Amino acid sequence: MFLLGKNMEELREVARETGLPPYAAKQMAHWIYERGVADIAEMTNLAKAAREKLQEHYQMGRMAPATSQTSVDGTKKYLFPTVSGHYVESVFIPDGDRATLCVSSQVGCKMGCAFCMTGRQGFDGQLTATDILNQIYSLPERERLTNVVFMGQGEPFDNLDAVLRATELLTADYGLAWSPRRITVSTVGLRKGMERFLVESQCHLAVSLHNPFPVERAEMMPAERAWSLADCIGMLAREDWSGQRRLSFEYIVFEGLNDSERHARELVRLLAPLKCRVNLIRFHTIPDSPFHGAPEATMVRLRDYLTRHGVTTTIRASRGEDIMAACGLLSTASKTK
Repeated sequence: MFLLGKNMEELREVARETGLPPYAAKQMAHWIYERGVADIAEMTNLAKAAREKLQEHYQMGRMAPATSQTSVDGTKKYLFPTVSGHYVESVFIPDGDRATLCVSSQVGCKMGCAFCMTGRQGFDGQLTATDILNQIYSLPERERLTNVVFMGQGEPFDNLDAVLRATELLTADYGLAWSPRRITVSTVGLRKGMERFLVESQCHLAVSLHNPFPVERAEMMPAERAWSLADCIGMLAREDWSGQRRLSFEYIVFEGLNDSERHARELVRLLAPLKCRVNLIRFHTIPDSPFHGAPEATMVRLRDYLTRHGVTTTIRASRGEDIMAACGLLSTASKTK
C-alpha cells in the first residue's frame, strides 16, 4: 500500500484506519506532495508512534531511477522501476528558464504505431498513479520542473483513471498546486477517453495526427481504424478553445509519405474549424524502419504553407536523439521480457 497517489479523501481514511485524528490527512498530504519526502519517518510533525503505525501498513511509494543517461544537448533520460516490477523511461528536457518532463503512462503501448519504438515493444502493463507521480517526485531535477507532458511510453487515454488521478494531485491545492496549463496530455484520439478528459480536466490536449488522410493514417497508425480522426476533430470542434486551454496536433514529417502540398491542403481544410496549433516533429530513425525523415527545407516549406493559410505551426526542436530519448524512441522492451 502506497501513500504517493492517494487523494485527500483517501488520506483521511488512512488516518482513520491508523487511529490518527482527521487533520493528520492534511499533514500527510503536506509531506507527500508539497515537501516531497521519500520516507514516512520524515513526517516529523506526526508523533513517532503514529509514524511507526503508518510504516506497518504503508510505504511512501518513492523509487529512485535505476539508471540515467545525459545527451550532448543536456537532455536526460531516466529509467524508473514500477510497483509491478517493470520499468519505464522518462525524459527531462531543460531549455533556459523552462524545464519539461516527458512522463510515461504505460509499460509499452497497445496502439502499434509503425514509426514508434514503444509501439514495437507491445503492451506490458498499466502504470498506477503512484508510478506516474514517482517519475516526477523522484526526479533529481524536480525542483527545476516547470512543465509536464504525457508524451512518453503508452497511450494516456488507455490508462485514463491513473492519468487523471496524477494530474488531479499535481494541480490540487494540497498537492503541487500547479496550474493545469503546465500539463499537456497527448493521445492518438481515443474518443471516449477524450470526452472524459475534456470534462474532468483542464490540462492542455495534444492529438497525434501525422497524416490527414484516413487510409494513409491507418497504414501508419492502426488506431485510426477504431477511432476516426475526422470524428475526433468533429467532437473537438464543439468545444470552446477561446480560453487559455490549448489544443495542439503533433505531426511527424516523413519524406514522401505526408510532406506534400496535397497533405498540407488537407490539413488546412481539416483543422479549419479549430483554434489550434500544429507542431511539426522530425522523424527519429528506429532500427529496420522503412520510414525516412523529411529534409529541413521540406519541414520549413510545410510550416510556412500552414501558417500562411491560418494554421499556427512550429517546428519542434529535436532533443536527446543520441541517447534514444527523442520523440518515438522510448522503449523498455529489453527490461520487460
